[in-house]
Amino acid sequence: RMEGQGSYTLPTGTEYRGALRDGMFEGEGELLFPHGGRYRAVWHRGVPAQGKYTFADGLEYKDKKWHYCDGYDRRFYTEICSGLKPAGISQLTNLDPPRKIPEGCYDCGNGFYNPETRVVVDYKLRFLRNADDDEHEWIIQTCRKAWDETIERKPKA
Repeated sequence: RMEGQGSYTLPTGTEYRGALRDGMFEGEGELLFPHGGRYRAVWHRGVPAQGKYTFADGLEYKDKKWHYCDGYDRRFYTEICSGLKPAGISQLTNLDPPRKIPEGCYDCGNGFYNPETRVVVDYKLRFLRNADDDEHEWIIQTCRKAWDETIERKPKA
């Protein structure tokens, strides 16, 4: 069994780095998720006793008094950190500038979706999954499309 300090990569691509005892997470360690999030915790027999999750963009999750996107404050995390843009300049996603979506596709949160092929690829265009009917409908109705991107108005010369 694994023992001491080390790292272990799970089949999902999530990596654990930290202390191991008798094949289980023990003591201080962190899980690094494939999309950039991380969970740092103190582990006891493979179960976190206390910990903190940090999203890929640096936002730290709080299980009590969580006010991010709670209905009253709808700003993106980057807007909370850097401030709002001037009137007339919209911020479409947490990333600024937003990702360029391939023509005919949708940005579904963890990649791009092509409704013609019904395939979701990650942001490096690697295959993630085939969308079922429910996911297809949700993406079509909810997600940002390439042809809906805002184009800045250029003043007349």
